[in-house]
Parts: sequence; C-alpha cells; structure tokens
Amino acid sequence: MTTTIKDVALASGVSIKTVSRVLNNERYVGPSTREKVLRAVAELNFRPNHAARSLAGRRSFQVALVCDNPSPAYVYAMQQGIRDRCEADGVRVLAQPYDRGSPRLLADLDALIATSGPDGVILTPPLSDNEAVLALLAARGIRFARVSPGTRPGLAPSTFIDNVAAARELTTHLIARGHRRIAHIAGSSDYATSAQRVAGYKAAHDAAGIEIDPGFVVSGRYDFASGAEAADLLLSRAEPPTAIFAGSDEMAAGALMVAHRRGLAIPGDVAIAGFGDDALASYVWPPLTTMRQPVRELAWNAADLLLGDAEADEQRELAHALVVRAST
Repeated sequence: MTTTIKDVALASGVSIKTVSRVLNNERYVGPSTREKVLRAVAELNFRPNHAARSLAGRRSFQVALVCDNPSPAYVYAMQQGIRDRCEADGVRVLAQPYDRGSPRLLADLDALIATSGPDGVILTPPLSDNEAVLALLAARGIRFARVSPGTRPGLAPSTFIDNVAAARELTTHLIARGHRRIAHIAGSSDYATSAQRVAGYKAAHDAAGIEIDPGFVVSGRYDFASGAEAADLLLSRAEPPTAIFAGSDEMAAGALMVAHRRGLAIPGDVAIAGFGDDALASYVWPPLTTMRQPVRELAWNAADLLLGDAEADEQRELAHALVVRAST
C-alpha cells in the first residue's frame, strides 16, 4: 500500500501540518521534531506527491542546475552534491547544460523557467557571473544561488573557495621544491576563478622575490586539448619552464601528455601540477600534485542555501587542500 503523509504523522507522533512543514523545509520546527519526522519518512519509504504539493503550495519542488563547464568530472560532482541535499527535502534536480556563447542562451533558459517552473536555480561558473543570466532570473523573480562568483558577492547566496590563496599555496610548493621558472596555464578569461588563480600564482612569486617571465602565463580553456597546446608552446621555448602549474587537472593532464611525448622525465625535467583533484589526477602517470577543490561540498552547500531561504549576502567559504603526488 502507498504510504501517505498521515502515516508519517502517526509514526512520528506529530500533526500532518508539522510533517508538511518539515517536508517543505520551513522554519519554526524544532531539531528533535524534524529528526523524528525525517526518520519516519525514511523508515516508511515515503515519497511525497509532487503534483499535489505543487498545487497546494504553488511550488514545483524542483531545482535547476544551470551550467556550462567543459569538465565532465566537475559537472558530475556538482550534480551529486545538489542531489544529495535536495533528496532530503523531496526536491528533484533538473541538470541543464548551456552554451554561454550561444545566441539562444537566454531564450533557452527562459523556456526552462516557463515550462518547468523551478523553485530555484543554482548557477556555476562562468554563468554565475553572466550579467544577462542574472538579470533574467531577477526579472522572473526566481531565487538563485551561485557557486564561485567573482562579482557582486551580495547579489545572491553563494559558496566558494579562496582561489587566490589556493593558487598561491600550490605555487609556493613548487618554489619550495627549488623551481624558479614556473609557468602557469590559466583557464578561460570569462571565469572569475581564472584571474583569481593567476593572482595567487603571482602573489607567491612576489613573496619569494622571483620575477615572472611574461611568456610563462598562457591561456587555456580548462580542457585537455588546450592544456596540451599551452604545454607545447611553453616547452618549445629556448629556456623552458622547470615546472608547470595548470589551472585545472584536465589541462595538467594535457601538459603531462606533451611532456611524455617529448621524452621528458617528470618531475626530473619538468614538474607538473593541476587544480581540482578530480579522479583523473590520480589515474594519470605520474599521479598529479593538485589543489583539492571540494566541488561536491560546494554544490551541497549551494543547494542548502537555496532551500534554506538564506539571505542574499550569505556566503559559505569551504576549505581547499594541497595534495602532493609524484608529478612534483
């Protein structure tokens, strides 16, 4: 037989209205009461009737993830984190990839809102800083949360790591290993995180009193191919770098491939480091030194801010961590 909200109320010893408040993540429900209701929901395998709840509360019980990122690992971890948080509230996740360069970007996003009516939207870089997208959501009156925004931090709730400090720490690690000719493969210029990581890279050099060769900062696109292209350029120089710090693990893997193809020893001839700590970082040879970015936790917290009615200026900073492996 189908479990109903009445069954949950009886099992947890509270009113149907209280169960409804817990399922809707409303305030003014005590922690112990909330725990009893959620335990009953789990034990009875209760699945809310989304259609009925939507009609009653004019909510769709859906959250949309709007992303444009070349890394499948990043997108998958983002989806996992959001789903983990939304599942507890009986909220579905709509994961929708977009092309930020498409002339149909705003029309497609507007169509998603019109047809699905999500209760909220989570934006990942670089769409989290796209002014046209932000204006559309504001005009539509849709709540949203942002992951790693670079502008107007008080516009909406957000989650982030300190990319400047993280890049500085990784570059300092390379300097401590004796490197003085350190190159950086930066990500796409429309990502705020790219400029932040360049700033951290430069800050580490400034602190150590090391001058940076202007040709050692090369732009990539956060993907394997651009990392390989940039590494080819850097390693073709008369005085190539002894270390390469790429702004993503995929770009670092591209640099690794080029170094292997050239017959270079890693890290003997050139050390290579990435950023993110994707699964890829431990699969390549040698395994990559990288900066761990807790993507899944960033996503979970973004969903939590959205579902918990956070204030617009609430920001959650998560910790990064240097992971040293054989590539350096």
